[in-house]
Amino acid sequence: MFTVILAEKPSQAKSYADAFHTAKKTDGYFHIEDPLFPGGAAITWGFGHLVSLEEPQKYKPEWKRWKLDTLPMIPEEFKFTVPYAKRAQFNIVKGLLRKADQIVVATDSDREGENIARSIIEQAGYMHKPTKRLWINSLEKDVIRKGFQELRNGEDYLPLYDEAQTRQVSDWLVGMNISRLYTLLLQEKGVDGPFSLGRVQTPTLYMIWQRQHEIENFKPEPFFQLIADHKESGIKFQTKHKTTFKTREEADGMLQKHGVLTGEDSQGRVVKAEKKLKKMLAPSLHSLSSLQAKMNRRYKYSPSNVLKTVQNLYEKKLVSYPRTDCQFITMSEFRYLSGQLDQMKQAAGTSFETAHPKPRPKYVQDQKVQEHYAIIPTKKVLTQERIEKLKPMEKNIYHEILNSTLAMFHEDYHYEETQIDVDVKGILFSTKGTIEKKRGWKELFNENNKKDTILPSLKTGDEIGSVVNIKEDVTKPPKPYTEGQLITMMKTAGKMLEDEQDQAMLKEVEGIGTEATRASIIDTLKKQQYITVTKNTVSVTDKGVTLCQVIGGTLLSSPEMTARWETYLKKISRKEGSQEAFLNNIAKFIQHMIAEAPKQMGDVKASASSGQKKSSIMPECPACKKGVMVDKGGFFGCSEYKQGCRQTLPKMLLKKKISDAQIKALCEKGQTGMIKGFKSKAGKTFSARLILKDGKIEMAFK
Repeated sequence: MFTVILAEKPSQAKSYADAFHTAKKTDGYFHIEDPLFPGGAAITWGFGHLVSLEEPQKYKPEWKRWKLDTLPMIPEEFKFTVPYAKRAQFNIVKGLLRKADQIVVATDSDREGENIARSIIEQAGYMHKPTKRLWINSLEKDVIRKGFQELRNGEDYLPLYDEAQTRQVSDWLVGMNISRLYTLLLQEKGVDGPFSLGRVQTPTLYMIWQRQHEIENFKPEPFFQLIADHKESGIKFQTKHKTTFKTREEADGMLQKHGVLTGEDSQGRVVKAEKKLKKMLAPSLHSLSSLQAKMNRRYKYSPSNVLKTVQNLYEKKLVSYPRTDCQFITMSEFRYLSGQLDQMKQAAGTSFETAHPKPRPKYVQDQKVQEHYAIIPTKKVLTQERIEKLKPMEKNIYHEILNSTLAMFHEDYHYEETQIDVDVKGILFSTKGTIEKKRGWKELFNENNKKDTILPSLKTGDEIGSVVNIKEDVTKPPKPYTEGQLITMMKTAGKMLEDEQDQAMLKEVEGIGTEATRASIIDTLKKQQYITVTKNTVSVTDKGVTLCQVIGGTLLSSPEMTARWETYLKKISRKEGSQEAFLNNIAKFIQHMIAEAPKQMGDVKASASSGQKKSSIMPECPACKKGVMVDKGGFFGCSEYKQGCRQTLPKMLLKKKISDAQIKALCEKGQTGMIKGFKSKAGKTFSARLILKDGKIEMAFK
């Protein structure tokens, strides 16, 4: 029985081949002879997706042109193709599959991996052949060998293929139809495109814009608080009354009612003085999204860079499978981690007495691990010296995974919390103080420590001097999203729940996107020039604002709707839903949008028209003063080109990218500030200021 093992990419195939001593590489595959496969075997690979969906014109020639009367484009049967650049490898795989008596699906152990493999097998015409499934969480040799010894029934994983393919096809339907619909409708309003829309990317953009819109339209409002200052045993502290007041008169009225004068000594009585010893367990182990959020918060790493880096660490056999949404491990993983605890401590450069040698339910629950467990170090624990040789981002992420795992065994964080309530003539003032007692697991993370809030030793009934004042403050706008918060926002469908306890309250988070795709959605929004990220702060561009203005109030702007779709897609993998039902739902949605979108355009005609200038990012053309500078791909050009204006501005000059802000400065002020990083023909780096003179760019030096 000849077996063909289908890996996702060459590096993965190489890891499998390394687990077999007899592997010999040939053109496009490895040949192996091993007792596990008495009839011989070949390990071959794709390059990710060897097979993709056909373009619209392959179904009907008239679908090539972007015209409203060709919508909706809903094929009766979807066609797949192999891109020309990948056909050579596809033909090698197809030839091997022809000879195979048995196929082992050995792509990544997730929905997308199943889709990649099954799409290749389907396109080659060999779905009828018997299949097995390799399902592993690490690329270590012993784990790979064990996985091949315990191959699972391939048919059991077909529902994952159904789910992933349904997601792929539905994204094609929404992307192709709705992108054309809005691009054409906006063109009718004089807004240049194209505009890309998607089932997940568009509601994500809308949520970002909602926050930005809230910030831009925020009107600070004053409010007033009652504050009491105290001093006891040489310690000064402050208490607050819990009620806030909209006006100073209201606050004054409260004080007058109780006979309290501002700024003067009043006698207060302690009605509560309570000390409690509390402890905090170490954080949960990392899923991909929690790791992305933490690394962005601490180092400003983008979610996509975190995913790439942790994937590299996985391929180096240093950490477990990265695209996991689980924060638990099973007893099996706990046992091997316990067995290498001393090695892990040495690698982390720490020494502590193991406080929790037994598993605890916050971290170890067999029944909570469905497909993949949390991201943890593999059995290949590195030494401090080898960790130092990793790239900086790899090192920081590996340390985070290592320390989060060690924290599970460390002492809990202990602190003392003091609550003091003071009654001043019938008005209650309160405060809390905390004193760290034992750092425990926190010593593993070199993060800024909060200072202790020390309160004096008081007891109920104590009399204490109090000076009450009215403090004026103003309400503050919400903060813009960071890239890391976007991951959390998508996972909770807009409900920003970074706190673990809040997340635990939601039994099943109806998020949008998947653990593996959220980072790429953010990258798509950047690529489409809908958002920009500056110093880790996300903002919507004028092009993005224009799109959000016209989709507001439609189902495209609803994260709840998208979350419900995601929930149904997951049902398909559990055999509780069908591809046919979901795609019928998507078709109805597209038809509804085609009918309703023109009406929406009519309602926002003014904002869409003004959005023409906004959507281009740039201000008015510095030459003709009629058009606006629009993105033409490799450069910016005037929107009045057809009327004869030939003003253009480059995106790249002497190997230096010119930023949108610098282009804007050229248009509005005629010059930029000093720009570093230009390179001469001789290869020398220099700085210069750009000046726009008679439509041409000149340079001014220091």
